[in-house]
This record gives sequence, structure tokens and C-alpha cells, in this order.
Amino acid sequence: MNKLTSRQRAHLRKLAHHLKPIVLIGAEGIAPSVLTSVKEAFNTRELLKVKLQESAPIHVKDAAAELSSGVTGAHSVQTIGRTIGFYRPHPENPEIQLPQARS
Repeated sequence: MNKLTSRQRAHLRKLAHHLKPIVLIGAEGIAPSVLTSVKEAFNTRELLKVKLQESAPIHVKDAAAELSSGVTGAHSVQTIGRTIGFYRPHPENPEIQLPQARS
């Protein structure tokens, strides 16, 4: 999957609404340990939230782009305030069924 459609992103935003942030980004920014934490979190789930704390030296949109490029197959679903929603389908058994793209 190369890119999510707006319909698919809307579906994922709906599913992610109730989730709590799993990974926090602090004063160190996006350190290798943060990338590792996000990759490990994707081992047990397909949808997660990452939160930037006030001390984070990076803007939320930049953090979303950096994490999306640093984690293979991850897609930034949305940013609200200092929270980013990410989606990565499970390689073998995807649980989340995305709506089909319209032709």
C-alpha cells in the first residue's frame, strides 16, 4: 500500500479516536529509542498514537513525516494538536479492513 485515500484515513481516524498515546516524544526529539518504541508498538497493533510533549524540539508535522519515513510501511493518519495517529497494516494478518478506494 503506497498511499491512503481520504476515505481510508477518515475510517482510521474514527478507529483511533478512543486510543491513548503509546509513545511520548520528549526533549531528546526523535531519538533511535523512539523509533524502536514505535516499531515495537506496531508488533502488537496496527493503529497507534504518538504524543509530543511540550519539551519536544520538533514540530508535530515534522515529527509525523520523520516517523513515517523511519518506520517501514507506516502512514500518518492525522495530527491533532501535539498528537499523531499512525497506521501500519500487519504484514501477514491485517485486522483492520480499510474501505476500498473508489474507481
